[in-house]
Amino acid sequence: MLPSELRNRIRNGEHQSHTSGVCQDYVQTNLVVLPKEYAFDFLLFTTRNPKSCPIVEVLEAGEFESTYGKGSDIRTDIPLYHVYEHGELVEKKTRIDDVWRDDFVTFLIGCSFTFESQLIKGEIPLRHIEENKNVAMYKTNIQTEKSGVFQGPMVVSMRPVPNHLVQKAADITSLFPKMHGAPVHIGDPTEIGIGDITRPDYGDFVGIKDGETPMFWACGVTPQAVALHAKIPFIMTHAPGHMFVTDWSNEEYLKEGK
Repeated sequence: MLPSELRNRIRNGEHQSHTSGVCQDYVQTNLVVLPKEYAFDFLLFTTRNPKSCPIVEVLEAGEFESTYGKGSDIRTDIPLYHVYEHGELVEKKTRIDDVWRDDFVTFLIGCSFTFESQLIKGEIPLRHIEENKNVAMYKTNIQTEKSGVFQGPMVVSMRPVPNHLVQKAADITSLFPKMHGAPVHIGDPTEIGIGDITRPDYGDFVGIKDGETPMFWACGVTPQAVALHAKIPFIMTHAPGHMFVTDWSNEEYLKEGK
């Protein structure tokens, strides 16, 4: 399926689940939408925290078509959105065009789903894709660098990898710095504040077998954890695992050296 076909299916309500393993050869992004008055502080937050918030694109206030998706509409082309008010999750929506305002600024942030196709091509198994589950994500004790009202813990995604393939997985993902790049932690989850690996804060746990090592990558869900701390009047994001899929192929991304 081409990304444009997927976006149409999402817009028409035909695809309402996560996007892990979908359109695997194309770049996927996280979403943050907030009022213009907070946009500069958030942009500064992303530049200070590039591992968890690598910027792919910023749309002008009121705009909703990504240059990476012809005919796209970020208000309708993501399977599920989260709406926060004053730091509280108040609603989950399948489209946000009904609450759209001309002062909304959109940030598209790199997503680790992008490098998953390269891991698979490198014969590194990804159990959450094999089992059609969302990737497991956890809040950590790794603090982001503050900007204005934006601060809070880094969120990470976890994938169990066979011990002999750990270095290969790290090498492959390091080629995708705009998609979180190399892992931020490998091994013992308690070292980064994860007390119970079987209970992710977002997504689904898939088990860690003997001979496997948990690997942790910075995650674009971090802005959602930050939103809880910021308590700004209004902010919208993608629901964890439900991404905006662009027309930008992984091959094009790698050729551009970003």
